[in-house]
Amino acid sequence: MANSKQKTPTAKELKEKLFMQKKNAYLRMTDADIKKCEKFCEGYKEFLDSAKTEREAVGFIERAAKAKGFTEFDKNKTYKPGDKVYRVNREKAVVLAVIGKAPITDGVNLIAAHIDSPRLDMKQNPLYEKDELGYFKTHYYGGIKKYQWTTVPLSLHGVIVKSDLTKITVNIGEDENDPVFCVSDLLPHLASAQMKRTAPEIVKGEELNVLVGSRPFKDDEASEAVKLNLLMILNEKYGITEADFLSAELEAVPAFKARDIGFDRSLVGGYGQDDRVCAYTELMAILELKDPKKTAVAVLTDKEETGSDGNTGLRSAYLKYFIADLASSFGACGRDVLSASRCLSADVNAAFDPTFPDVFEKNNACVLNGGVCVTKFTGSRGKSGTSDASAEFVGEVRELLDRKGVIWQTGELGKVDIGGGGTVAAYIANLNVDTIDVGVPVMSMHAPFEITAKADIYAAYKTFEAFVGE
Repeated sequence: MANSKQKTPTAKELKEKLFMQKKNAYLRMTDADIKKCEKFCEGYKEFLDSAKTEREAVGFIERAAKAKGFTEFDKNKTYKPGDKVYRVNREKAVVLAVIGKAPITDGVNLIAAHIDSPRLDMKQNPLYEKDELGYFKTHYYGGIKKYQWTTVPLSLHGVIVKSDLTKITVNIGEDENDPVFCVSDLLPHLASAQMKRTAPEIVKGEELNVLVGSRPFKDDEASEAVKLNLLMILNEKYGITEADFLSAELEAVPAFKARDIGFDRSLVGGYGQDDRVCAYTELMAILELKDPKKTAVAVLTDKEETGSDGNTGLRSAYLKYFIADLASSFGACGRDVLSASRCLSADVNAAFDPTFPDVFEKNNACVLNGGVCVTKFTGSRGKSGTSDASAEFVGEVRELLDRKGVIWQTGELGKVDIGGGGTVAAYIANLNVDTIDVGVPVMSMHAPFEITAKADIYAAYKTFEAFVGE
């Protein structure tokens, strides 16, 4: 008679069955996947280099969408499955949609990323001369370590609207033949008093003055001759006067290009990866989408770094209006569509940094090369300001990623009483949409040169591809 006793499993067998498996993405990817990942990230780096501001990102997105057959949305038109539409909001935000086979009342699969990043904005009266040097006064945008923005080559991007409403586009410092700009800092030999300041005040906001020139206008009797010469140059190039700065949006951003990092080229370094890494992966997923089951919507939005306020941020009603117009074109009610919808708030999380481990709770921190990061809740400390996804929706996302073979992990932004941060998730969840944050881990977040892992970037793309295809 056979022995009725079952063999006792070994600890190794039990661990394989019961423990979560946390393995480096490169040990889980095939050679073919790694090649696809490398190719995908080349396109991503080009996007980072050509879309350093929200306006430039919208221009890139609109051109790419048109090339893939997207047309401007017309709320009075009737659409059919497979149709591709988009709507631009004030050149700073854009919504794209691919019409699905299912009734619009089944809801939409929505992905939302932001395309603004921390930077130095020029003040409305920026140009001044001090001790025969020309400067632009700045007001920093978003959360930055101000000292990181000194002695970095900067380029100048934006628009100037003249008194006759003519709009001039500015992009200086990206071409290798262009001049660049910078914020100076004290030499260590003379910085003893400065180094006694607290870290947030090592460089103060009013000390982030961008050096823009030093040559005076050739007239011994002229005062502010350097400023005069600079205005003459700008007048000759753009036809502007000093008053035109009042109606300008000029942004100083790092002038260097995105580059591979490491001997193995496994990482990407560059400016603005929070959150253009999610914007690009989301964009590529919807541009390549064909005949989805549900209607898919991608939102690329502005103003997240300053609280999502304003008419181009996601506290604005523009997304709600778009969904309402889309629903109306099918004879449906916008609020019914939203209530049946699901959203991936595509935003980054903080990658564990072994150099600074004390601020992370390692069991709940995401890591480079761990795959795309699913963040159940955001906010700070006692989950203040959070969007906390339900267990049911987390289960849906988990099932989808496992079924599609996507490499993923979970994480939160630092220890409970140390970390915290917000995304656009709360503003979409407030529309009665099931919402969760999903994005790429980033090291050195909000610095002029941020770090991501190529494997995680590709995993984000595969996540968004799977989600919109459902």
